[in-house]
Amino acid sequence: MPDYDAFLLVSFGGPEGPADVLPFLENVTRGRGVPRDRLAAVARHYDPFGGVSPINQQCRDLLTAIGKDFAAAGIDLPRYWGNRNWHPFLTDTVAQMAADGVRHAIAFVTSGYGSYSSCRQYLDDIEAARAQAGPGAPRIDKIRHFFNHPGFIGSVTASARAALGQLPDVVRHDAWLVFTAHSIPEVMAAASGPAGGLYPAQLAEAARLVAGRLAEAEGHERPWRLAYQSRSGPPSVPWLGPDIGEQLTELAARGVPAAVVIPVGFVSDHVEVLFDLDIEAAQLARDLGLPMARAATPGTHTLFVSMITELVSERRGRPAEVPALGSLPPGPDSCHNDCCRVPAARPVTASGAGQ
Repeated sequence: MPDYDAFLLVSFGGPEGPADVLPFLENVTRGRGVPRDRLAAVARHYDPFGGVSPINQQCRDLLTAIGKDFAAAGIDLPRYWGNRNWHPFLTDTVAQMAADGVRHAIAFVTSGYGSYSSCRQYLDDIEAARAQAGPGAPRIDKIRHFFNHPGFIGSVTASARAALGQLPDVVRHDAWLVFTAHSIPEVMAAASGPAGGLYPAQLAEAARLVAGRLAEAEGHERPWRLAYQSRSGPPSVPWLGPDIGEQLTELAARGVPAAVVIPVGFVSDHVEVLFDLDIEAAQLARDLGLPMARAATPGTHTLFVSMITELVSERRGRPAEVPALGSLPPGPDSCHNDCCRVPAARPVTASGAGQ
């Protein structure tokens, strides 16, 4: 049984003021040759929110909620938090952990899926932070993918039901479900596994499970679709689709009475969720005359927080069976060193999946 002596929350990070936006985006895209005008265009997405991404505060809130749930479960681990792209940087956090004498930490990454951007890049950044901290750096084990964990599926289902309740009575019963996730280049998706990749397969499975839970609760099945959002990069590079805008346009053309958009690929309501869905997709839906409601991400939902506690307990005890719904196996406790690698000529992207 692993003798963990600390818990580490690892997230994407985000600016906390207007002056932070461009430096943050430069961190995200460093080494990828993203044109300055593209960064400036993405930076404008932060204007409606005063240059502040909610993701850092959401991580603080999540860390507080985890602490309370740990205490209730009898888990006594100091909690740390580090980001890939903004303060508190993961490198600084791991250095602090080393200074505090942490020897073996368990890490929860705010992405439940497998791909380069949503998993492998986090693993690489953890190892880079350990290397920078030097010989005294703690060993850090990343918790498995949780896309099909009952706590994750339950929290997303609860938010979807709440969103359905926001629709007018006349269209609620026949509303369709549109699940969304961060798009990634097709070559990146293919690198995450066979038959098109692990990432889209896991997303489709999570969507199917949520739709099934809703059908059980409501007594009838709803049609659903999986779409993608937040594409970035040159048009010549194929990315996963359809885009959320294309999907809403298709539904309106088919005469679908309403849609509930469920950001199943995300765990917090950060800027990409707020801008791409609450501003751009919502405006398109209004223009199309398509009633639309957007489900909240898990955030600090009690089922989601309890899931994190369960995953920590699972890893500490290594049970014979692990909680997982559906037909796909849960993600492995550890990944081999070359999993989800992307060819050297990695496509340009101004953001990352699974924030």
